[in-house]
Amino acid sequence: MIKTCTTFLRRASTALMISATVLLAAPSARADAGFQTWINSFYATAAKSGISKATYQKAFSGVKTPDPTVLEKARYQPEFKHKIWEYIDSRVNPYTQRIGKEMAAKHARTLDALERHFGVDRTILLAIWSMESNYGAVLEKDDRLHYVPRALATLAYADPKRAKFAKTQLIAALKILQSGDITPRELNGSWAGAMGHTQFIPTSYLLYAVDADGNGHRDIWNSVPDALATAANLLKKNGWQPGQTWGYEIKPPQGAAQYAGQTKTLAQWEALGFMRPNGKGFRNAGQRAELKLPGGAGSPGFLMTKNFLSSSATTPPIRMRLASGFWLTKSPAMAACTRPGADRTARSTSSRSSSCRTA
Repeated sequence: MIKTCTTFLRRASTALMISATVLLAAPSARADAGFQTWINSFYATAAKSGISKATYQKAFSGVKTPDPTVLEKARYQPEFKHKIWEYIDSRVNPYTQRIGKEMAAKHARTLDALERHFGVDRTILLAIWSMESNYGAVLEKDDRLHYVPRALATLAYADPKRAKFAKTQLIAALKILQSGDITPRELNGSWAGAMGHTQFIPTSYLLYAVDADGNGHRDIWNSVPDALATAANLLKKNGWQPGQTWGYEIKPPQGAAQYAGQTKTLAQWEALGFMRPNGKGFRNAGQRAELKLPGGAGSPGFLMTKNFLSSSATTPPIRMRLASGFWLTKSPAMAACTRPGADRTARSTSSRSSSCRTA
Protein backbone atom coordinates (compact mmCIF):
# COMPACT_ATOMS: atom_id res chain seq x y z
CA MET A 1 0.00 0.00 0.00
CA ILE A 2 2.84 2.38 0.99
CA LYS A 3 4.71 1.50 -2.21
CA THR A 4 1.58 2.20 -4.28
CA CYS A 5 1.13 5.59 -2.63
CA THR A 6 4.78 6.47 -3.17
CA THR A 7 4.53 5.56 -6.86
CA PHE A 8 1.35 7.59 -7.18
CA LEU A 9 2.97 10.64 -5.56
CA ARG A 10 5.99 10.39 -7.84
CA ARG A 11 3.79 10.16 -10.92
CA ALA A 12 1.63 13.05 -9.70
CA SER A 13 4.73 15.18 -9.03
CA THR A 14 6.11 14.42 -12.47
CA ALA A 15 2.77 15.31 -14.06
CA LEU A 16 2.66 18.61 -12.20
CA MET A 17 6.20 19.45 -13.31
CA ILE A 18 5.36 18.66 -16.92
CA SER A 19 2.17 20.71 -16.70
CA ALA A 20 4.06 23.64 -15.24
CA THR A 21 6.67 23.44 -18.01
CA VAL A 22 3.98 23.39 -20.67
CA LEU A 23 2.17 26.33 -19.09
CA LEU A 24 5.38 28.36 -18.85
CA ALA A 25 6.39 27.54 -22.41
CA ALA A 26 2.97 28.19 -23.91
CA PRO A 27 3.15 32.01 -23.91
CA SER A 28 6.56 31.87 -25.59
CA ALA A 29 5.29 29.44 -28.19
CA ARG A 30 2.24 31.59 -28.82
CA ALA A 31 4.44 34.69 -29.10
CA ASP A 32 6.65 32.99 -31.68
CA ALA A 33 3.63 31.84 -33.63
CA GLY A 34 2.24 35.36 -33.46
CA PHE A 35 5.53 36.78 -34.71
CA GLN A 36 5.51 34.41 -37.67
CA THR A 37 1.94 35.38 -38.42
CA TRP A 38 2.93 39.05 -38.30
CA ILE A 39 5.85 38.52 -40.68
CA ASN A 40 3.64 36.62 -43.12
CA SER A 41 0.92 39.25 -43.03
CA PHE A 42 3.30 42.20 -43.37
CA TYR A 43 4.36 41.09 -46.82
CA ALA A 44 1.17 42.59 -48.26
CA THR A 45 2.33 46.00 -47.00
CA ALA A 46 5.86 45.45 -48.29
CA ALA A 47 4.58 44.37 -51.71
CA LYS A 48 2.73 47.68 -52.09
CA SER A 49 6.12 49.40 -51.78
CA GLY A 50 7.64 47.27 -54.53
CA ILE A 51 9.29 44.56 -52.43
CA SER A 52 9.40 41.27 -54.33
CA LYS A 53 8.46 37.97 -52.76
CA ALA A 54 11.99 36.72 -53.35
CA THR A 55 13.51 39.68 -51.47
CA TYR A 56 11.06 39.26 -48.60
CA GLN A 57 11.74 35.56 -48.25
CA LYS A 58 15.48 36.17 -48.40
CA ALA A 59 15.22 38.88 -45.72
CA PHE A 60 13.33 36.67 -43.27
CA SER A 61 14.93 33.34 -44.03
CA GLY A 62 15.72 31.71 -40.69
CA VAL A 63 13.96 34.42 -38.65
CA LYS A 64 11.67 32.52 -36.31
CA THR A 65 11.42 34.58 -33.14
CA PRO A 66 11.54 38.23 -32.06
CA ASP A 67 14.90 39.58 -30.89
CA PRO A 68 14.54 39.86 -27.08
CA THR A 69 17.66 42.01 -26.74
CA VAL A 70 16.10 44.64 -29.00
CA LEU A 71 13.22 45.07 -26.58
CA GLU A 72 15.61 45.26 -23.63
CA LYS A 73 17.67 47.97 -25.32
CA ALA A 74 14.54 49.86 -26.32
CA ARG A 75 13.85 50.33 -22.62
CA TYR A 76 17.35 51.65 -21.88
CA GLN A 77 19.03 54.37 -23.93
CA PRO A 78 22.17 55.82 -22.28
CA GLU A 79 21.90 59.23 -23.95
CA PHE A 80 18.65 59.73 -22.04
CA LYS A 81 19.72 58.13 -18.74
CA HIS A 82 22.93 60.02 -18.00
CA LYS A 83 23.28 63.65 -17.02
CA ILE A 84 24.34 65.87 -19.90
CA TRP A 85 27.94 66.41 -18.80
CA GLU A 86 28.43 62.75 -17.86
CA TYR A 87 27.24 61.76 -21.31
CA ILE A 88 29.48 64.26 -23.09
CA ASP A 89 32.52 63.25 -21.03
CA SER A 90 31.90 59.60 -21.89
CA ARG A 91 31.95 60.46 -25.59
CA VAL A 92 34.56 63.24 -25.77
CA ASN A 93 37.82 62.34 -24.06
CA PRO A 94 41.54 61.94 -24.81
CA TYR A 95 41.01 58.47 -26.28
CA THR A 96 38.42 59.55 -28.86
CA GLN A 97 40.57 62.56 -29.70
CA ARG A 98 43.67 60.44 -30.23
CA ILE A 99 41.82 57.98 -32.46
CA GLY A 100 40.28 60.89 -34.33
CA LYS A 101 43.70 62.30 -35.09
CA GLU A 102 44.83 58.90 -36.36
CA MET A 103 41.74 58.54 -38.54
CA ALA A 104 42.17 62.05 -39.92
CA ALA A 105 45.67 61.13 -41.08
CA LYS A 106 44.71 57.68 -42.36
CA HIS A 107 41.78 58.96 -44.42
CA ALA A 108 43.21 62.36 -45.36
CA ARG A 109 42.79 61.83 -49.09
CA THR A 110 39.12 60.87 -48.69
CA LEU A 111 38.46 63.79 -46.35
CA ASP A 112 40.15 66.21 -48.78
CA ALA A 113 37.87 65.01 -51.58
CA LEU A 114 34.73 65.26 -49.43
CA GLU A 115 35.56 68.80 -48.33
CA ARG A 116 36.00 69.85 -51.95
CA HIS A 117 32.86 68.11 -53.22
CA PHE A 118 30.37 68.74 -50.41
CA GLY A 119 31.78 71.82 -48.65
CA VAL A 120 31.57 70.03 -45.31
CA ASP A 121 34.62 70.22 -43.07
CA ARG A 122 36.40 67.04 -42.08
CA THR A 123 36.09 67.83 -38.38
CA ILE A 124 32.30 67.47 -38.33
CA LEU A 125 32.54 64.22 -40.30
CA LEU A 126 35.09 62.84 -37.86
CA ALA A 127 32.93 64.01 -34.95
CA ILE A 128 29.87 62.21 -36.30
CA TRP A 129 31.91 59.08 -36.99
CA SER A 130 33.26 59.17 -33.44
CA MET A 131 29.85 59.71 -31.81
CA GLU A 132 27.95 57.19 -33.90
CA SER A 133 30.23 54.16 -34.01
CA ASN A 134 33.52 55.01 -32.29
CA TYR A 135 35.18 55.16 -35.71
CA GLY A 136 33.65 51.84 -36.71
CA ALA A 137 34.74 49.92 -33.61
CA VAL A 138 31.10 49.18 -32.74
CA LEU A 139 30.73 47.29 -36.01
CA GLU A 140 33.25 44.75 -34.80
CA LYS A 141 31.28 43.91 -31.65
CA ASP A 142 28.81 41.14 -32.36
CA ASP A 143 26.98 41.72 -29.08
CA ARG A 144 26.14 45.27 -30.19
CA LEU A 145 24.83 44.30 -33.62
CA HIS A 146 21.42 43.07 -34.69
CA TYR A 147 20.10 41.75 -37.97
CA VAL A 148 18.17 44.82 -39.11
CA PRO A 149 15.03 43.17 -40.60
CA ARG A 150 14.58 41.04 -37.49
CA ALA A 151 15.21 43.99 -35.14
CA LEU A 152 12.73 46.24 -36.92
CA ALA A 153 10.15 43.47 -37.23
CA THR A 154 10.52 42.90 -33.47
CA LEU A 155 9.78 46.55 -32.73
CA ALA A 156 6.89 46.66 -35.19
CA TYR A 157 5.39 43.53 -33.66
CA ALA A 158 6.04 44.02 -29.92
CA ASP A 159 6.64 47.71 -29.22
CA PRO A 160 3.47 49.76 -29.84
CA LYS A 161 5.28 53.04 -29.16
CA ARG A 162 7.77 52.41 -31.98
CA ALA A 163 5.64 50.27 -34.30
CA LYS A 164 4.95 52.98 -36.89
CA PHE A 165 8.61 54.00 -37.06
CA ALA A 166 9.73 50.36 -37.26
CA LYS A 167 7.37 49.50 -40.12
CA THR A 168 8.57 52.47 -42.17
CA GLN A 169 12.21 51.60 -41.54
CA LEU A 170 11.62 47.93 -42.28
CA ILE A 171 10.24 48.75 -45.72
CA ALA A 172 13.29 50.94 -46.36
CA ALA A 173 15.64 48.18 -45.17
CA LEU A 174 13.99 45.73 -47.55
CA LYS A 175 14.52 48.22 -50.39
CA ILE A 176 18.21 48.43 -49.49
CA LEU A 177 18.45 44.64 -49.60
CA GLN A 178 16.58 44.51 -52.89
CA SER A 179 18.94 47.09 -54.43
CA GLY A 180 21.88 44.74 -53.99
CA ASP A 181 24.01 47.29 -52.13
CA ILE A 182 24.46 44.85 -49.24
CA THR A 183 23.84 41.16 -48.53
CA PRO A 184 21.51 39.89 -45.79
CA ARG A 185 24.50 38.65 -43.83
CA GLU A 186 25.93 42.19 -43.70
CA LEU A 187 22.66 44.03 -43.08
CA ASN A 188 23.39 44.63 -39.41
CA GLY A 189 22.79 47.63 -37.20
CA SER A 190 21.66 48.89 -33.84
CA TRP A 191 18.57 47.69 -31.99
CA ALA A 192 16.59 50.47 -33.74
CA GLY A 193 18.01 49.81 -37.21
CA ALA A 194 20.79 52.44 -37.36
CA MET A 195 23.41 51.12 -39.74
CA GLY A 196 27.07 51.38 -40.65
CA HIS A 197 29.94 53.62 -39.62
CA THR A 198 27.70 56.68 -39.35
CA GLN A 199 24.60 54.85 -38.08
CA PHE A 200 22.06 55.87 -40.70
CA ILE A 201 18.52 54.62 -40.35
CA PRO A 202 17.24 52.93 -43.53
CA THR A 203 15.10 55.84 -44.75
CA SER A 204 18.05 58.24 -44.43
CA TYR A 205 20.24 55.76 -46.26
CA LEU A 206 17.83 55.74 -49.18
CA LEU A 207 17.85 59.54 -49.31
CA TYR A 208 21.55 60.25 -48.91
CA ALA A 209 23.71 57.15 -49.48
CA VAL A 210 26.70 57.73 -51.76
CA ASP A 211 29.02 55.32 -53.58
CA ALA A 212 32.19 57.33 -52.96
CA ASP A 213 34.72 54.58 -53.64
CA GLY A 214 33.19 53.82 -57.05
CA ASN A 215 32.69 50.08 -56.61
CA GLY A 216 29.02 50.19 -57.58
CA HIS A 217 27.67 49.73 -54.04
CA ARG A 218 26.64 52.31 -51.47
CA ASP A 219 28.25 50.43 -48.60
CA ILE A 220 28.25 52.38 -45.33
CA TRP A 221 29.07 49.18 -43.40
CA ASN A 222 32.41 48.30 -44.97
CA SER A 223 33.52 51.42 -46.87
CA VAL A 224 34.71 54.43 -44.87
CA PRO A 225 34.59 56.69 -47.97
CA ASP A 226 30.97 55.70 -48.63
CA ALA A 227 29.99 56.23 -44.98
CA LEU A 228 31.62 59.65 -44.61
CA ALA A 229 30.40 60.80 -48.03
CA THR A 230 26.87 59.80 -47.05
CA ALA A 231 27.11 61.91 -43.90
CA ALA A 232 28.53 64.84 -45.87
CA ASN A 233 25.75 64.54 -48.44
CA LEU A 234 23.12 64.61 -45.69
CA LEU A 235 24.63 67.68 -44.06
CA LYS A 236 24.91 69.54 -47.34
CA LYS A 237 21.32 68.80 -48.34
CA ASN A 238 20.06 69.84 -44.91
CA GLY A 239 21.63 73.28 -45.09
CA TRP A 240 25.12 72.95 -43.64
CA GLN A 241 26.85 76.32 -43.94
CA PRO A 242 30.63 76.16 -44.53
CA GLY A 243 32.66 78.49 -42.36
CA GLN A 244 29.94 78.92 -39.73
CA THR A 245 29.92 77.93 -36.07
CA TRP A 246 27.71 75.13 -34.71
CA GLY A 247 26.85 77.29 -31.73
CA TYR A 248 27.99 78.84 -28.46
CA GLU A 249 27.94 77.82 -24.85
CA ILE A 250 26.37 80.66 -22.89
CA LYS A 251 25.78 81.68 -19.29
CA PRO A 252 21.99 82.03 -19.05
CA PRO A 253 20.64 85.05 -17.19
CA GLN A 254 17.91 84.84 -14.56
CA GLY A 255 14.63 83.68 -16.10
CA ALA A 256 16.31 82.17 -19.17
CA ALA A 257 14.01 79.14 -19.12
CA GLN A 258 11.13 81.19 -20.52
CA TYR A 259 13.06 81.56 -23.78
CA ALA A 260 14.02 77.90 -24.21
CA GLY A 261 13.37 76.72 -27.75
CA GLN A 262 13.02 80.25 -29.15
CA THR A 263 15.07 81.52 -32.08
CA LYS A 264 16.48 85.05 -32.24
CA THR A 265 19.50 86.82 -33.67
CA LEU A 266 22.65 86.69 -31.59
CA ALA A 267 22.36 90.44 -31.10
CA GLN A 268 18.88 89.98 -29.65
CA TRP A 269 20.09 87.24 -27.31
CA GLU A 270 22.92 89.46 -26.14
CA ALA A 271 20.48 92.30 -25.45
CA LEU A 272 18.50 89.91 -23.23
CA GLY A 273 21.59 89.21 -21.14
CA PHE A 274 22.81 85.97 -22.70
CA MET A 275 26.60 86.07 -22.59
CA ARG A 276 29.48 83.78 -23.44
CA PRO A 277 31.29 82.47 -20.31
CA ASN A 278 34.30 84.73 -20.89
CA GLY A 279 32.10 87.79 -21.43
CA LYS A 280 33.04 88.30 -25.07
CA GLY A 281 30.43 89.27 -27.62
CA PHE A 282 29.15 87.05 -30.42
CA ARG A 283 30.64 87.10 -33.87
CA ASN A 284 28.17 87.67 -36.71
CA ALA A 285 25.55 89.31 -34.50
CA GLY A 286 22.90 88.99 -37.20
CA GLN A 287 23.09 85.19 -37.25
CA ARG A 288 20.02 83.45 -35.85
CA ALA A 289 20.31 80.88 -33.08
CA GLU A 290 18.00 78.72 -30.99
CA LEU A 291 18.28 78.54 -27.20
CA LYS A 292 18.82 75.05 -25.78
CA LEU A 293 18.88 74.29 -22.05
CA PRO A 294 19.45 70.51 -22.03
CA GLY A 295 20.45 70.44 -18.37
CA GLY A 296 17.42 72.40 -17.25
CA ALA A 297 17.20 75.73 -15.47
CA GLY A 298 20.39 76.85 -13.74
CA SER A 299 22.68 74.79 -15.97
CA PRO A 300 24.87 75.96 -18.86
CA GLY A 301 22.90 76.82 -21.98
CA PHE A 302 23.63 76.86 -25.67
CA LEU A 303 22.71 79.08 -28.60
CA MET A 304 22.54 76.75 -31.56
CA THR A 305 22.89 77.91 -35.15
CA LYS A 306 21.77 76.41 -38.44
CA ASN A 307 24.71 74.01 -38.57
CA PHE A 308 23.78 72.43 -35.25
CA LEU A 309 20.18 72.05 -36.32
CA SER A 310 21.15 70.58 -39.70
CA SER A 311 23.07 67.83 -37.90
CA SER A 312 19.83 66.59 -36.34
CA ALA A 313 19.18 64.52 -39.45
CA THR A 314 22.17 62.30 -38.70
CA THR A 315 22.45 62.56 -34.88
CA PRO A 316 18.91 63.29 -33.65
CA PRO A 317 19.25 63.30 -29.82
CA ILE A 318 20.44 66.71 -28.68
CA ARG A 319 22.97 65.13 -26.32
CA MET A 320 24.66 63.36 -29.20
CA ARG A 321 24.75 66.56 -31.22
CA LEU A 322 26.20 68.47 -28.28
CA ALA A 323 28.83 65.78 -27.87
CA SER A 324 29.64 66.13 -31.56
CA GLY A 325 29.97 69.87 -31.06
CA PHE A 326 32.36 69.43 -28.16
CA TRP A 327 34.33 66.90 -30.17
CA LEU A 328 34.84 69.70 -32.68
CA THR A 329 36.03 72.11 -30.02
CA LYS A 330 38.44 69.52 -28.66
CA SER A 331 39.62 68.27 -32.04
CA PRO A 332 43.35 67.65 -32.52
CA ALA A 333 43.66 70.85 -34.58
CA MET A 334 42.59 72.98 -31.64
CA ALA A 335 43.58 73.89 -28.13
CA ALA A 336 41.71 71.90 -25.49
CA CYS A 337 38.73 73.45 -23.74
CA THR A 338 37.66 72.77 -20.20
CA ARG A 339 34.08 72.36 -19.12
CA PRO A 340 31.85 73.86 -17.96
CA GLY A 341 32.68 77.54 -18.21
CA ALA A 342 35.12 77.65 -21.11
CA ASP A 343 33.96 79.52 -24.18
CA ARG A 344 33.40 76.90 -26.83
CA THR A 345 32.75 77.53 -30.47
CA ALA A 346 33.48 75.39 -33.48
CA ARG A 347 33.90 76.54 -37.03
CA SER A 348 33.66 74.45 -40.15
CA THR A 349 36.07 75.77 -42.75
CA SER A 350 37.92 74.57 -45.78
CA SER A 351 41.18 75.29 -43.93
CA ARG A 352 40.25 72.66 -41.31
CA SER A 353 40.45 75.23 -38.53
CA SER A 354 38.20 75.28 -35.51
CA SER A 355 38.14 77.76 -32.66
CA CYS A 356 37.98 77.41 -28.91
CA ARG A 357 38.70 80.65 -27.14
CA THR A 358 39.09 80.92 -23.40
CA ALA A 359 40.51 84.44 -23.40
